[in-house]
Amino acid sequence: MTNNVSMYNDFAGLAQLREDSKEQSVEATREAARQFEALFVQMMLQSMRDAGSVFAEDRDRTYEEMFDRQIALELTRNKGLGIADLMMRQLAVGNEELPKVEQFSTFPGRVAALTNMPGVGARADWQPAGRDEFVSDLLPFAEKAAATLGLDPKVLIAQAALETGWGQRVIRDGNGVSSNNLFGIKATGNWNGDSLTIPTLEYENGAASRRREPFRAYDDLSSGFDDYVKLITGSERYSTAIENSANPEAYLDALQEAGYATDPNYAGKIKAILNGPDLNDFVVRANEKYASGR
Repeated sequence: MTNNVSMYNDFAGLAQLREDSKEQSVEATREAARQFEALFVQMMLQSMRDAGSVFAEDRDRTYEEMFDRQIALELTRNKGLGIADLMMRQLAVGNEELPKVEQFSTFPGRVAALTNMPGVGARADWQPAGRDEFVSDLLPFAEKAAATLGLDPKVLIAQAALETGWGQRVIRDGNGVSSNNLFGIKATGNWNGDSLTIPTLEYENGAASRRREPFRAYDDLSSGFDDYVKLITGSERYSTAIENSANPEAYLDALQEAGYATDPNYAGKIKAILNGPDLNDFVVRANEKYASGR
């Protein structure tokens, strides 16, 4: 009978499991399914490591791989995450000797709760084709957020345009999936959601320097806008900005004064986009698109 695999270096035993499974024994089939689940978890852990490290190629992976393999085995002991059960259920079709397995439907939720890391959940991968699409995609969310802030929605679109290069430089994970973070909000304070750590340019005493900082990641664009509104309305430091929300330029000046960004010309750059020749045309076309139902 197949021995139960319990150490990371026993992954090599998969060949033996494959041979044992030819006998169609329940024990061998169950163990093969569990090993497949462990391998899947190991690959998932490795992908998340790579997604969280821009300099992944410079790391010594030896001990990381050993650790990930052992963790994968530990996580899939006993009931595991549900993948092995699902495999057993499929194999049971037409084979009365294999038990019918019912408890597998909670797998996605259990993985998400276990890892709480980007790339695991169903984060919307937003990739606008150009500036027109950038504005038309964001306008409904900007209008909703601006109504709460008492702000012109174009201010929010201009700020997002600066932060993301009109959607072409949105923070993405190692798989290229969008963080949906349009306002450069860092994963600091009491943030408990997903985050991505990337190189960023920060200013200190007027001098620019490169650092690696964690930034928040959201399930979708709506969540990103909602969190921006929560940040601005929920912090005393931005109270002056809220007081001046009816005046876009004063609002942006107050944001910078409150330390929203370290760039000393942050407000000026957003104003240049806001008052430039393109943004208003994009907004007009976006409104025409929505009015026509296209």
